Amino acid sequence: MPAKKLRGNDDDPLARVLAPPLDESPHDRELRIKAEEEAKRVSDAIDEDIARQRQVDKKAPKPIKILLLGKSTTLKNFQLMNSPKAFRHERASWRAIIQLNVVQSVHSILELMSKAPHGSSRPSTANLGATSPGGSKDRGYPTLTAEHLKLKMRLAPLIQVEESLVRKLLGSGIHGYDCSKLSNVTNLPYSERLTTDGRKELTVNSASRWKGTFNRLFNGRESVESEMMIDWDDPDDPGNILHACSEDMIKLWADPTIHKLMDVEKMRPEEMAGFFLDAIDRITSPRYIPTDDDILRARLKTLGVTEYRFAVKTGSTMSTDWRVFDVGGQRSLRAAWVPFFDDMNAIIFLAPISAFDQVLAEDVNVNRLADSVLLWKAIVSNPLLKKTDLVLFLNKCDILKAKLKAGIKLGDYIVSYGTRPNDFESASQYLRKKFHAILREHSPERPFYCHYTSVTDVASTTLILENVQDVIVRDNLKRSALVG
Repeated sequence: MPAKKLRGNDDDPLARVLAPPLDESPHDRELRIKAEEEAKRVSDAIDEDIARQRQVDKKAPKPIKILLLGKSTTLKNFQLMNSPKAFRHERASWRAIIQLNVVQSVHSILELMSKAPHGSSRPSTANLGATSPGGSKDRGYPTLTAEHLKLKMRLAPLIQVEESLVRKLLGSGIHGYDCSKLSNVTNLPYSERLTTDGRKELTVNSASRWKGTFNRLFNGRESVESEMMIDWDDPDDPGNILHACSEDMIKLWADPTIHKLMDVEKMRPEEMAGFFLDAIDRITSPRYIPTDDDILRARLKTLGVTEYRFAVKTGSTMSTDWRVFDVGGQRSLRAAWVPFFDDMNAIIFLAPISAFDQVLAEDVNVNRLADSVLLWKAIVSNPLLKKTDLVLFLNKCDILKAKLKAGIKLGDYIVSYGTRPNDFESASQYLRKKFHAILREHSPERPFYCHYTSVTDVASTTLILENVQDVIVRDNLKRSALVG
């Protein structure tokens, strides 16, 4: 049997790469050895730091992990509550997002105007338009006047502003987003038109550093005050066109005929996140800088998981580390993330009960409130989450009150509500019982924690945190057999 041949450097590609050069001089050899020793020292130091951090993590109290479902504004409030200066270095980035929100709101109204009939006569009153006696036979559209068409033309430059802002945010590789496309005249309601005219809502991956991208586009720095990042003399700043169009945008939003048109299509931009049409004069001012409240109201859809860490004081000196995970994305992605959150202490579930008359942007056949109910059912019946406490917040109660008071009937959209009184007390109690019944059916051993909330501001977020903290404390005591 022939002897086994030993493999040398010629047969080992790794050894060939690591081998010193054949013509290496003594001086080069000395430098190489020193560099290798320094690299090993750095590597060993990193390993020691990792090992030391592992020991610290083992001794430290376990952080409280919260999964947030329903509204990213709550996560922003967590940041603001625990770090009042959280948005200081992000204002330039959010300024662009808010400008984009304004432009998209106006763009949606301009698209809606394409569906209404129009005449050529000039208005004789202060009102820019009047309802057509015949109008649109099917839907009762008001008739737009020549002044409306002129107004629409004067606001056309906003389409270029939208394109500019989107490209700055996403770069040149934009897919499935057509800023300039105006929808054709159809008989579809507004909520359906959003998803059938080819335009899609701007979405960014939560893992992308879009804020830093914006900051670097302004002047290459990320660590200075936001006001210093903005080049106020930049002729290409989108704020210049917004300021020039501000008077026409204000006129558009104040026009009664436009509001009649939106009523026909059940378009209510004021109920949506990212609504700033009631503050056009301020938002479009030459040196506008977003306030904290503006940033909380701003809308930017994200895909993926956002994590925020902060400390919550539990006594005069002690504090507990909290980690809040906000899951963004469409309903089709829900099944994918559930297995990764089976170690949560609690799930905060925000159900927008005011959305009973709205549909999902990504699926116009699904009612938004019904979608929340389906997600709640999926959460409470999932065996991987059976040990996780659930805290339900029936959100946007103020908007629900306003809708019911305006005569919008819950029974027209939720058939099972029947002929019950169309008031807030009856409606909210009915919805509360619905969510409770689902919990009793699929997870009867779980206690039902349910609260009502309105506008998601810092005060409401404080209440949310206090309630969740109380639930977690109760659960810990129960597991320790200190309470029954």
